[in-house]
Amino acid sequence: MTLDLHGGTALITGASSGLGVEFAKRFASRGSNLVLVARRADRLEALAAELRASSGVEVEVVPADLGVAGAAASLHAELERRGIRITSLVNNAGFGSHGAFDAADPGRMAGEIQLNVGTLVELSRAFMPQLLKGRGALITIASTAAYQPTPGMAVYGATKAFVLSFTEALWAEARGTGLRVLAVSPGSTKTEFFDVVGTDEASVGRQQTSAQVIDTAFRALDRDGGPSVVSGRVNHVTALSTRLLSRRALTRTSARVLGEVRMARG
Repeated sequence: MTLDLHGGTALITGASSGLGVEFAKRFASRGSNLVLVARRADRLEALAAELRASSGVEVEVVPADLGVAGAAASLHAELERRGIRITSLVNNAGFGSHGAFDAADPGRMAGEIQLNVGTLVELSRAFMPQLLKGRGALITIASTAAYQPTPGMAVYGATKAFVLSFTEALWAEARGTGLRVLAVSPGSTKTEFFDVVGTDEASVGRQQTSAQVIDTAFRALDRDGGPSVVSGRVNHVTALSTRLLSRRALTRTSARVLGEVRMARG
């Protein structure tokens, strides 16, 4: 059954580029009002103006850095102040880093964990009472990196494994409520992700477009099927194949694919 979003309000994080922009366009095309959140206010305002003109929906812009502790509570309080109640939440904001773990910047690593895991969980909890009153969706962005260890991107892969497991658990808890819960796992996608990572060495296989990933997400939501979906046929097969290898073999294979990143011997 097609997910009816008309007249609802979707909160989309990381809405200034890539998947966030495409999610905003798709929700707007289905008649959903929007709350767009990201750090870059100019980009949010430009997107908001475009969507108001093209779709006739109401769009609120909230510039915010969600990679700091307490960001979720502050965002929830701001929407309460504005009198905005949401029916859908897209936890799209996140970033990755590449390199040996012993050389990782502690501050950047803490921000990565906070944004990819901490804020995602806190936003989901803060807005869950509102989500359960409507018939919208809770969407999280996991990754094909969630299906195996990722040497060279150890923290990123672990955060996405958390997101996948967390979301699938919420899917089970939300059955029968009317809320559709879905974890979407893209592979390499044509976004600014690798600009933030600082290298394209972590890009594996042919890249999909943001539109292709969102097509996959909405097909899954409309079917109201399982708790998670992998975007792209090859990515789907690859994720399934990880079940056939031992953890040792899987980790060694992943290490080779990701460039054999090693820590320095002391």
